[in-house]
Amino acid sequence: MGFLHSLRVAVWGEPPPTKEERNLLFKIDWFILSYVCLMYWVNYLDRANLNNAYVSGAEEDLGFQGTQLNQINTIFYGGYLLGQIPNNLILQKVPPRIWLPTTCLCWGLLTLGTGFVHHPWEIMVIRFFQGFFEASCFVGVQWILGSWYKPSEIGKRTAIFRYKTSSGLAGTMFSGFLQGAIYTNLDGNSGLAGWRWLFIIDFLITLPIALYGFLFFPDTPTSTRAGYLTPTERTLAVERLPEVDKERGVLGLSLFKRVVLSWHWWAFVLLWIANSNTEMYSSNAIFQLYLTSTEDYPVSQVNYIPTSVSGMGIVATLALGWYSDWNPRRRWHVGIFLSITAIISGSLMLNPPSRAARFAALILNGCQFAGQTVMFAWANDMIRRDDAKRSVVIACMNMFSVAVYLWWSLIFYNATQAPDWYKGDCAMIAMGCFLLVTTIATYLLQMRQEKQEGMTVTSYRGGEKGDQVDF
Repeated sequence: MGFLHSLRVAVWGEPPPTKEERNLLFKIDWFILSYVCLMYWVNYLDRANLNNAYVSGAEEDLGFQGTQLNQINTIFYGGYLLGQIPNNLILQKVPPRIWLPTTCLCWGLLTLGTGFVHHPWEIMVIRFFQGFFEASCFVGVQWILGSWYKPSEIGKRTAIFRYKTSSGLAGTMFSGFLQGAIYTNLDGNSGLAGWRWLFIIDFLITLPIALYGFLFFPDTPTSTRAGYLTPTERTLAVERLPEVDKERGVLGLSLFKRVVLSWHWWAFVLLWIANSNTEMYSSNAIFQLYLTSTEDYPVSQVNYIPTSVSGMGIVATLALGWYSDWNPRRRWHVGIFLSITAIISGSLMLNPPSRAARFAALILNGCQFAGQTVMFAWANDMIRRDDAKRSVVIACMNMFSVAVYLWWSLIFYNATQAPDWYKGDCAMIAMGCFLLVTTIATYLLQMRQEKQEGMTVTSYRGGEKGDQVDF
């Protein structure tokens, strides 16, 4: 039993001290994590499918030219950018069990429509609105997780959820395998090209997940009406968390001041701009485009081989997410680690001695996906006492990183620069250095805040309210 307990603590953290809290945690893990992971899985399944379709016949069938693929991705992120803050503010007023499944259903329908387009400009229109609705998923779920979980619990749960973490990366990985299988088995079936079937099947996967959310998602601790939670468990869900001074739904001018006049806003926004832009090799399908440029690999392998990047991302995300929960005050260690891996992958791509070295650089870059798990958990921890402010800061982190992505990817990672992306390699090294600087700056600001507050906090190592933190 001693060994099993130690293993359980290492993998899933110290269990809650009471049976009532253990039962509550089991239920919210089951119903919240199951839905948000499925939702984020189809989020990335429905997003990554375009890159897979592009290298599986859509480029020729639709007459893509020049940088149109990059333009579509930029337009998608334009809608995604515009949807960040509105979606999170809507969650302050509309029950999450209604809004999150509704947006999931909307982007699923838009995915279905992509399977019947005839021109790249039609995809541009669809992907803009798809981006707007998908904006609710990541930042909304990050806010939800911060509303239900303690600091010592949130990192590993975020790791399990996160797109560029396990569930989202699994969607990206699955999309590659799915497109390869569809191209082999369904190409030409019912008069439809294999790449069109990918969008149809993705919609059929998305629909039941949206319905599951309508039925079982529990909202927030203060508003939940979930039938599977007892009245005692609903009370405990609120009492076990740090006290919130500014509650959900407190908006207006005071919220604007609380956000822009705090260090949290600019520090975490800059931190995520830096981290997200070290993911560029994967988010711009560099591996797929490189494999296509060599003319040495069939379509199936062009879809299969890049799934190794997602595999690396899953391993790194889970490992670093667990590490950040083991010692939440050391989340900054992850930023240092990821700045180093970004610099190494950029340097290898800049002057690869062999094809194997280029493969290694692209696969290593999958580690960058772990950043979102830890950086957003870090922000959730530092802004727990102001619910509305926390939702806006989290939305701004993603919004401003997307604003940079809109032009960064076009300049440094567009399809016409294949197979070398020299400018992109230099940009990757620069962003790795920027990530190093912003990580250290954010940590120093955290230290200053803790010193000012006297910093007696809740459960950094799974303890209860009032536990003294070890510096």
